[in-house]
Amino acid sequence: MSNHSFLARSMSAVWHPCTQMKHHETLPLIPIQRGQGVWLYDFNGACYLDAVSSWWVNLFGHCNPYINRAITLQLEQLEHVMLAGFTHEPVVQLSERLAQLAPKGLGHCFYASDGASAIEIALKISVHYWRNNNQSQKTSFISLQGSYHGETLGALSVTDMALFKDAYRALIKQNATVPSPDWRNAEPGESAQDYALRCAEQLEAHLQQNHHHIAAFIVEPLVQGAAGMVMYHPAYLARARALCNQYHVHFIADEIAVGMGRTGTMFASEQAQKFFVSETGENISPDFLCLSKGLSGGYLPLSVVLATDAIYQAFYADRLSQGFLHSHSYTGNPLACRAALATLELFEHNDVLSSNRQKTIYLNRIAQPLRDHPRVKNFRNTGMIWAFEVECATDQFAQRCFSLALQHGLLLRPIGNTVYFMPPYVITEPEMEILVTHTIAIMDAIS
Repeated sequence: MSNHSFLARSMSAVWHPCTQMKHHETLPLIPIQRGQGVWLYDFNGACYLDAVSSWWVNLFGHCNPYINRAITLQLEQLEHVMLAGFTHEPVVQLSERLAQLAPKGLGHCFYASDGASAIEIALKISVHYWRNNNQSQKTSFISLQGSYHGETLGALSVTDMALFKDAYRALIKQNATVPSPDWRNAEPGESAQDYALRCAEQLEAHLQQNHHHIAAFIVEPLVQGAAGMVMYHPAYLARARALCNQYHVHFIADEIAVGMGRTGTMFASEQAQKFFVSETGENISPDFLCLSKGLSGGYLPLSVVLATDAIYQAFYADRLSQGFLHSHSYTGNPLACRAALATLELFEHNDVLSSNRQKTIYLNRIAQPLRDHPRVKNFRNTGMIWAFEVECATDQFAQRCFSLALQHGLLLRPIGNTVYFMPPYVITEPEMEILVTHTIAIMDAIS
């Protein structure tokens, strides 16, 4: 099959996500036939280094043989069974494993199929918890400026991006935002940590005035992805956790993009532990931990919300109405759970976090010429995420950069004028060199 015939079929039959379809009259879709490791191949054999892990989901490469084998074995036993009134081995094993890995105190797993659904679940449980505890006035939320938590209506209510919200504003509950601790906004001479704590003062002021009506504070720990890979100091998370404890507000960690080792630890919120001070014995753990994307290694749709025992117990009662009445048809799908278990096994067997630290050091070293490029500003790194802004005259930078990257054999998907790398963890040193040198060539060519 040729690329051309396949493209015509896709354009006539498929409505693609987050896309103005008319743009593809001049910017053709890229038809992918197969993948291997960090590479994607089209029908003509051209290859593209997947520098964004196919929307941040693919951790261990395309067609990973270990995950392939695990799914195949599961397929021969059980493809799916409803999780209402039934259970199965993969979902039990995965829940137990996640509880062992997650920050202390988290262990009750509620499953869905995607990140936005996980956010909806966390928001609904939070409000319902307060209702079950005779505080039904606590129905509002706080998020950071520039936050992104998904595009369903509940998730949009805590997302601060006009591009996604404006068309649906009449349908969305309006919630408050507080300043992002984005370290690029620090005053000259002010450290990232000091700026983070200064931003936390504004969170405290908001909670002090409004906590009686606030159910939860939701945050993307360490990196705000869709805002342009905004990075901030973990001291903010520690202070936010303490403030949520003080004012009796839930703390929701949206680790859909930043969990599963992406920031250098298995969960980004772990990095706040050494900055957390508590006089009453609380720990840094969030009340809710939302995971998706890399959870299944990029193979199958799967998301989960981990909650504390205190939250779970608020729903454990005789009355049906006090239970959490929320469901998805494919909740806890065995194939997806088996893929997630295989993903966790790869972390353990291959000492992935340690290996990633070495890869981070290597890429930072070879990226010095990119960092020094006259068009590159604010080059930054957290774990296996790199980002920088590009000074460019064109107002169509993202589309122009995307097209040039394809010509250089790279899959890059800029956010505005921010270019970022979030490659699969299996990327090799020679592949990192390709990524950096070809990106420099794109910076030289962009106009």
